[in-house]
Amino acid sequence: MRISLPLSETPFSNPIMASRSSSLMWFRKGLRIHDNPALEYASKGSKFVYPLFVIDPHYMEPDPNAFSPGSSRAGLNRIRFLLESLVDLDLSLKKLGSRLLILKGDPSEVVVRCLKEWNVNKLCFEYDTDPYYQALDEKVKDYASTAGIEVFSPVSHTLFNPAEVIQKNGGKPPLSYQSFLKVAGQPLWASAPLTISLPLLSPVGDVGSCEISEVPTVEELGYRDCEQDELTPFRGGESEALKRLRESIRDKEWVANFEKPKGDPSAYLKPATTVLSPYLKFGCLSSRYFYQCLIDVYKNVKKHTSPPVSLVGQLMWRDFFYTVAFATPNFDRMKGNRICKQIPWSNDDELLAAWREARTGYPWIDAIMVQLRKWGWMHHLARHCVACFLTRGDLFVHWEKGRDVFERLLIDSDWEINNGNWLWLSCSSFFYQYNRIYSPVSFGKKYDPNGNYIRHFLPVLKDMPKEYIYEPWAAPLSIQTKAKCIIGKDYPKPVVSHDSASKECRRKMGEAYALNQRLNGQVSEDDLKTLRRKLEGEENQESRGRRLRQKRLAD
Repeated sequence: MRISLPLSETPFSNPIMASRSSSLMWFRKGLRIHDNPALEYASKGSKFVYPLFVIDPHYMEPDPNAFSPGSSRAGLNRIRFLLESLVDLDLSLKKLGSRLLILKGDPSEVVVRCLKEWNVNKLCFEYDTDPYYQALDEKVKDYASTAGIEVFSPVSHTLFNPAEVIQKNGGKPPLSYQSFLKVAGQPLWASAPLTISLPLLSPVGDVGSCEISEVPTVEELGYRDCEQDELTPFRGGESEALKRLRESIRDKEWVANFEKPKGDPSAYLKPATTVLSPYLKFGCLSSRYFYQCLIDVYKNVKKHTSPPVSLVGQLMWRDFFYTVAFATPNFDRMKGNRICKQIPWSNDDELLAAWREARTGYPWIDAIMVQLRKWGWMHHLARHCVACFLTRGDLFVHWEKGRDVFERLLIDSDWEINNGNWLWLSCSSFFYQYNRIYSPVSFGKKYDPNGNYIRHFLPVLKDMPKEYIYEPWAAPLSIQTKAKCIIGKDYPKPVVSHDSASKECRRKMGEAYALNQRLNGQVSEDDLKTLRRKLEGEENQESRGRRLRQKRLAD
């Protein structure tokens, strides 16, 4: 594992060599000027600086077979957010006398070609723990090493270097939040000022035969026929990130008293959180700068909340998941993942589609899924509800299926955090109280008894009386008619009965946990198949018994 040298230890002392040098600044995440050590180092002593972003077809090319507009990896909302972030970065670079160079193709091949054509001496990019970028980086580093090109790849996307935390913990990641806090301690850089602005950058040199373009529009990427009836209200870019940060920390009392998981998941006109997660995901906002701003607020208030519930605590959660993911093979799947309980999840595609397409018949769940599709974002408690409903709460569908939907549709989808949260919410890892289930009826009702959130995202129910807005199937036909929403026709009946489905899920989770304990976590595919057959047999027997009881009552 290669760990970057601190800036002060990176050799570049020869003024003659420095005056002739060219630097390539490869942007991937870290789409910002403030607190960008890779960009700062690229600008030092360089005659030319080439700021580069590569349009990766793997991430950006339209996929006509996907369930929503977008590529094979990302929904259109996230692609649009990324493009807006690139436009903003280009404007910031132009103010510094530079510009963003856009090329298209396999990133590792494009970067190697640029290193050759532009006679680059220094390659700088922010370190990334995502397995996809790890593989790309190794290819580029291997070429740079053989070509004698200096590589500077600092850790600045997270508060801590995951490799260093793992090393301090004896070579293993801390698997609980509290143990992570204890091992990580305080960030070493926290007391030093961060570089928030840069002077003028060195100009871009000759780009040779490379066909440089401006930041493309979604239409230019091939998304000409994609229509969305409502776009995400959140705009990408560093400028927007810093503006949102200033607005968030202006209310010092709110910052001091912030306490997750509290907050109103039904608040959509003015969300009950900072909504800074997509800006952190793309690195439009430095998590380190955010951390320092929060510490400054804490210094000026009498008391404040602490981790794990505080805003600083949320940044620590982010680093916790990054650290565990970095050291856990197969972190993004159940099979072969040593920290994941092996559970015989269902692969019911019909139930998955009903959940994904907001057709579960539970307005609270469906409204959240509509917000996800339209906005690419929803409150963390809303995410908890729909993830629990899909997996251990009601439908018992594999968490990987839900993870894939979130990974596609969320503008803040982050490989480490998305997988970590699905492991948590399905009670596959980190959290094991599977009996604690979110009600798809009563949970939302306590925040929004009138159902305004549901009425906004499910307008088919906008005229349903508040007494039935969370359970429209219970409304008499006369009321359904008056509300112009007949259940089973205009809006679906529930796909399951929550009471019986949640009871069944608890039973299955209990059996699966017992199997994992009995086999000390060494559960094979055959063991899962055997348990699945047993559970399905018991479920069929229970269904037959229920039908017989209903028949007797009818007689």
